[in-house]
Amino acid sequence: MSAVPPFPAATCVLLRDGAGRPEIFLLRRTARASFMAGAYVFPGGRVDAADARADASWCDGLDEARAHWPDLPPGEAVASHVAAMRELFEEAGVLPARDRTGRFVVEGDDERSARLRADRAALHEGRIDLRSIVAREGLRLALDALLPLAHWVTPAVEAKRFDARFFVTRAPERQAARHDATETTHGAWMTAAEALDRCRCGEIALPPPTWSTLSDLARFDTVDAVLASTRDRVIFRREPRFFEEAGVRLLAVPGDPLYPAPDAERMTHVHPETRFLLEGDGWRAARA
Repeated sequence: MSAVPPFPAATCVLLRDGAGRPEIFLLRRTARASFMAGAYVFPGGRVDAADARADASWCDGLDEARAHWPDLPPGEAVASHVAAMRELFEEAGVLPARDRTGRFVVEGDDERSARLRADRAALHEGRIDLRSIVAREGLRLALDALLPLAHWVTPAVEAKRFDARFFVTRAPERQAARHDATETTHGAWMTAAEALDRCRCGEIALPPPTWSTLSDLARFDTVDAVLASTRDRVIFRREPRFFEEAGVRLLAVPGDPLYPAPDAERMTHVHPETRFLLEGDGWRAARA
């Protein structure tokens, strides 16, 4: 049986500087979710048709967006940025958009903030699109605030698959990240090391792409350092594969001895854990 084609998708890693290391906003998906139920993930989802309608009348950074994913047609590259922004607003309540002065919109007790809170729910339900929200408020979507981080594709054996472009961005000042209480049940800021430790002890579940991304981010001391690293980052398409070794079924990512990556030596960071073992309802990362 042939593999199900993956849906284009976009994911946004939201960062802020913490007391020590950078903190990352993670969302816990509902137990009834059809994909990664109960796991802690970054905001993200499918690219919709409306995401492809970006133009210079309401978006900044179109040229940068087109250049970020050279393997995609320009329009699809831009659509992935808009989708990441839309999902960030829907699932985390954060909107990287600038007002007429060039400053990021701030959250408060004013009428605009009240409208945006209502818009978030309406956007989630498909009663409004992101362009209408931005245009009505006299804002411009800051596509240039997103930087490319990774590219993950769901394994071919899965019934529901995504071809996901991962972005990273700094949380705008004076905007609070909150889970949506629709697709997610909890939201929390954690350092990468904290999230990995909580997963190791079974407190939270992290899907393999989330684990690998956090493993990468754990080496940085500041948000600035993370963002600067994207300038020289070589992004590979990573599609994990299932293998069986010594009677154990495992999921391996490119770079594992079972799944050599032709250009692994060029990767900016090779994760020490290149395979994942299914234990109960979650994955346990392991070294080869």
